[in-house]
Amino acid sequence: MAKEKTELITKDGIRHDGRKKNDLREIKFEVGVLDRAEGSCLITWGRNKILAAVYGPRELHPKHMAMPDKALIRCEYRMVTFSVPERKSPAPKRREREISKILSEALKPAVFDYLYPRSVIDVFIEVIQADGGSRCAAVTAASLALADAGIPMKDLVTGCAAGILDGQVVLDLDDVEDKDGDGDLPFAYLPHTDEVVLLQSDGVFTPKEYKEALDMLIPAVKKIYQMQRDALTNKYSRITEEVIETLDEESEPKKTESSTESNEKKAEPVKKETKKKADEKKSKEPADEKAEKKTSKKTEKKTVDKKKTSPKEKAEKK
Repeated sequence: MAKEKTELITKDGIRHDGRKKNDLREIKFEVGVLDRAEGSCLITWGRNKILAAVYGPRELHPKHMAMPDKALIRCEYRMVTFSVPERKSPAPKRREREISKILSEALKPAVFDYLYPRSVIDVFIEVIQADGGSRCAAVTAASLALADAGIPMKDLVTGCAAGILDGQVVLDLDDVEDKDGDGDLPFAYLPHTDEVVLLQSDGVFTPKEYKEALDMLIPAVKKIYQMQRDALTNKYSRITEEVIETLDEESEPKKTESSTESNEKKAEPVKKETKKKADEKKSKEPADEKAEKKTSKKTEKKTVDKKKTSPKEKAEKK
């Protein structure tokens, strides 16, 4: 039996997954997920899961590929064997090589590559799970990984795609819409400088549809751009909090020591005051009491002397 074709979009503009024409899928960024890479990012875009890692700037081998005035940005886009429903061959396909070249060219305008002549910046992108729009998600994650690596950049690269479903222009196609739709328009943009760094077209767009797609893409890309900035600020705010906590822990014993010293210093004048008061009391005692004390001491001595005389001594005295 022939497989029934799913209704991609209704007449009211509701798509097969419940989204409206200009709705994005859920997007999450996690920066700094790999310890051994200079910079890394894990992006979850709908059911897409893509990991990007950056190594470098470092020495380029073979050296004949080095450029004397700037760095080479080398990008490798790969899909793992379990990223699609049917097992993919581990060998790189022509599509992966093509996307690798496209992504490296999209990242170049954002990087100040002239700061690192005769070097290479390697960007590795692994698609763990694919669900449509993977090249736009990949360039967005790669841009965050470059920023996480501390490489000077003009701006973050942000990507998104639009397409045509049953004659209606929609935003952010998933895998079903990408395969069964009438067209696809991947788009990457530098929001701060207002530069387009990636624009491809799969299918036929009329001038009206093309303009409608761009009118949807630019606000959507600016929204994703803010998510990228938030992901970076959240990471470095956590780092600053950890640094402040460690500094507070180191300064706590010093504070306790200083507090004990201050308490001892406060106790010293109190002791001196008590000694002074005792001396004043002694000086104020009347002379009669002193004399009585002396006479009482003399009588005590006499009684002690009497007790010490033995009976033999008494007899001798008699």
